[in-house]
Amino acid sequence: MAFKVLNPGLLTTVQDLGRPGYFHLGIPMSGAMDRYALRAANLLVGNPEGAAALEAVFMGPQLEFEVDATVAVTGADLPARVDGEPHPAWTAFPVRAGQVLSFDYLKGGARAYIAISGGIDTPPALGSRSTYIIGALGGYHGRALAAGDMVPLGKPGALRHGTEVPDALRRTVGKSAELRVLPGLYWRLITEEAGRNFFEDSWKVAPEADRMGYRFRGGRPFTFEPREQPFGAGSNPSNIVDACYPYGSIQVPGGTEPIVLHRDAVSGGGYFTLGAVISADMDLIGQMQPHTGVRFVKVDMDQALAARAEEAGRLARLREALA
Repeated sequence: MAFKVLNPGLLTTVQDLGRPGYFHLGIPMSGAMDRYALRAANLLVGNPEGAAALEAVFMGPQLEFEVDATVAVTGADLPARVDGEPHPAWTAFPVRAGQVLSFDYLKGGARAYIAISGGIDTPPALGSRSTYIIGALGGYHGRALAAGDMVPLGKPGALRHGTEVPDALRRTVGKSAELRVLPGLYWRLITEEAGRNFFEDSWKVAPEADRMGYRFRGGRPFTFEPREQPFGAGSNPSNIVDACYPYGSIQVPGGTEPIVLHRDAVSGGGYFTLGAVISADMDLIGQMQPHTGVRFVKVDMDQALAARAEEAGRLARLREALA
């Protein structure tokens, strides 16, 4: 059981919920940039919510199916067609053996998730099928899909069609967004004025935005408190002695353009970090297109934990709706 890739789109990879437990060895968690959308797509087609699916960036692939299957597309607004017939997003629909799944032009968001009943059955690497391209790990031979690939599928359960995610549980991204930030250990390195500017300024997603990190431009450069650089840190005030980078960390190389580290980011380095975008907002980043306007909002730990609980509640409602 498999499907054939007729056209891979711009960048289509196999992703699941990632491979936790290896970050201390320099191997990132990887997995879906929008974990909620991946979970929703899988639940729609009757898969475990962490099953492997496809993550398509900006453009959808063209896939020919060898077997009957149920498919769901969530995340970015990337309209799906089966043999030219349109099908709604966030809804389970059938694809018969011999039919071709294709996509229209992107209307919103950045990453669509394509779940197929039975899940994608490529060999796991370190407990996950997620593709980490830089390390040639997981997915389909450790790389993005290419024309001619035959991608294996697992055995599906009972095929079900027409199930849909309620509108209230679908998330869309507009032309601007807010990202909540918890200041961290190295916040003390910047001046009070620089800290105010960071939260007051309007930023935009730069074209250099990918699975490793999202760069932001448009705000004022950072100024730093005077200090004697520690041995091994380099001369630039944005440099530190190498330290760990938690998921969502905001590093600012050279003190100019913040970079939010995402799914495939390195686990440590020599740039200071302002703090981190809270976990509840990381899926949102994965759906931002270049030039999306962003404001960073300062929160404390209690607010961050409350946002995480709210996100967990939304996921619980999704599971209940699709049970």
